[in-house]
Amino acid sequence: MSGSRFQAKYGSGCVVLFAVAMAFAALQTTGAQESYSKSRTIAPVYEGWELNPDESFNLVFGYMNRNWDDPIDVPLGPTNTIEPGGPDQGQPTHFLPRRNRFVFRIRVPKDFGNKEVVWTLTSQGKTVRAYATLKPDYFIDANVMTANSGAGAGNTNLELQNLNKAPKLRLEGNPSRTVTVGQAVTLTAFASDEGLPRVKSLRLVDPTRPTGAVLYSATGLRLAWFVYRGPGKVTFDPPQFKAHEDSRGGSPWAPGWVAPPVPPDEQWVVQATFSEPGTYVLRCQAHDGALATNRDVTVTVTR
Repeated sequence: MSGSRFQAKYGSGCVVLFAVAMAFAALQTTGAQESYSKSRTIAPVYEGWELNPDESFNLVFGYMNRNWDDPIDVPLGPTNTIEPGGPDQGQPTHFLPRRNRFVFRIRVPKDFGNKEVVWTLTSQGKTVRAYATLKPDYFIDANVMTANSGAGAGNTNLELQNLNKAPKLRLEGNPSRTVTVGQAVTLTAFASDEGLPRVKSLRLVDPTRPTGAVLYSATGLRLAWFVYRGPGKVTFDPPQFKAHEDSRGGSPWAPGWVAPPVPPDEQWVVQATFSEPGTYVLRCQAHDGALATNRDVTVTVTR
């Protein structure tokens, strides 16, 4: 679809960036005692919609876990459901702390029209819903994602807008594995990037005084594994950096954080060990500070 046709049909605004940012501005500026508290709730977030080459659409979702340190597990079912078509449409059940953007996509047909998809989450006894529609103001693309990730920092950057692509990511081995409790599974990932944005850390600032709803991010190719679904604790060796936004330290959104050197042959090898039996989904994310690529491995853990 040509640019002029697209604008005429869907509009050209990217108001979703401002709307999502303002929705969480208060969360970033609350007092320290409230911000660092535990046992708070999760808010599902509708990030916006993407247009696919075949004129179908992706409805893109993320979430805000209001805890700074505690992940929250919400199993599939009435407390974690997407309708119509649910309850399971690829959403997480293990929610990392703080803001996690562009987490999963639901493809809908080009004749989706004025319909909506609703993600319902209940945590700490509170139910919150995200409503996904194709309203023009919710159109998103790589430029919106770059700004939301913090690499663009809300500025016009023609180099990122025109040249940057999401990292390439490939996982070695079967996407479904079986191990026993305490047995390590080896996970091998190959990731590469064209070198944009260039490697850059964040200047040191006071992390307790956030400047806005969208945090700045370090840039440069990085890769981390984390739990997307699963009933127990997973230990990674080597330990993984935080893949969620934590301005205090240990994450790419923390001042002074620098992307680790890319390993030889662009090959990352990690071992994962599981504390409890069950079915786990481990997510591998390759991120350049602006755009991300995700791949998942399902691991069945037996006693």
